[in-house]
Amino acid sequence: MTENAYAKSGVDTEAGDLAVELMKRSVAATHNDLVFGGLGGFAGMMDVSFIKNYQQPLLATSTDGVGTKVAIAQAIDKHDTIGQDLVGMVVDDIVVVGAKSLFMTDYIACGKVVPTRIADIVRGIAEACSQVGVALVGGETAEHPGLLGPDDYDVAGAAVGVVEASKLLGPQKVSVGDVVLGIEASGLHSNGYSLVRKVVADKGFKYTDHVDEFSGSLGEALLTPTRLYTGVLNELLESELGSSVHAMSHITGGGIAANLSRVLPQGVSLDVDRSTWSPLEVFRILSRWGGFSLESVEGTWNLGLGQALVVSAADAEAITRQLNAKGHQTWTLGSIKAAGTDLSGYLQGAKGVDGGAVRLVGNYAN
Repeated sequence: MTENAYAKSGVDTEAGDLAVELMKRSVAATHNDLVFGGLGGFAGMMDVSFIKNYQQPLLATSTDGVGTKVAIAQAIDKHDTIGQDLVGMVVDDIVVVGAKSLFMTDYIACGKVVPTRIADIVRGIAEACSQVGVALVGGETAEHPGLLGPDDYDVAGAAVGVVEASKLLGPQKVSVGDVVLGIEASGLHSNGYSLVRKVVADKGFKYTDHVDEFSGSLGEALLTPTRLYTGVLNELLESELGSSVHAMSHITGGGIAANLSRVLPQGVSLDVDRSTWSPLEVFRILSRWGGFSLESVEGTWNLGLGQALVVSAADAEAITRQLNAKGHQTWTLGSIKAAGTDLSGYLQGAKGVDGGAVRLVGNYAN
């Protein structure tokens, strides 16, 4: 099939080439001396000879998207932040096991390639990768006319990292007496947007509307990008306090208790004290609009808790100070205890993992 015939089917290869030209500089800015080749190859490559210095290197990988948050970006034609959401969803999962992300690739499926729109998305991905020291080594933009509308798209990404086996974080390192720290989220991040969109639709709002509760348009408020934790957490793990970090949890799909339970061993329990933080205003507004309590959405939204660390009690204060100094508001959520015989009200495990028992207690701070 010639290019002319392909164009008649709705696929514009020239637009795709222009999109690549527009994104080249931002992608190249993520590359370091370990990256082999440039943009446009069939595969992205990185020199990983440094791994031979590891005693037992473990490769860690994660893949994810940003869910229906893209529908809001499309509704207000703002596409320069969704890339940061994608990076956060992927690399902030990898750091949970103690790994340092090395490189990332992305995939964008769209109904029609609009070069400036694709470039905005990829620029957001590249800028976020640069913030956390991850090379963006490749990607794919696929045009799917007839399957997706001209303004529709979806994004996904995958990353690879490495961790020394002896430094692997997880339930095997958690002990009774450990302290659980919470790190503040920037907002909704990239989970629970199906509920967000239903609440907004039920209220009869448009994302371009300006409502009293938010500055700017409603859509802009709901597109607040996901906070990136990987950079500061890798710094922590590489510091003298690193050995005091025993486990981490990225508070994403499934909510607070489920994600914490997954990283705790069986036989322990955790009471997360709601009074230790005040949920961000966006959660209070959406809950009020929807007519439900904050407690009822703890399994859907992060409520202002984006990442959690299980750490040695002796160094909990020092770790809190270090993270606060880096601009990541951190506080104590609770401590690990031996599980009792009555675990009613606790959640134990999620996503196929049989973990520790976790419940939320008390009332949220005002």
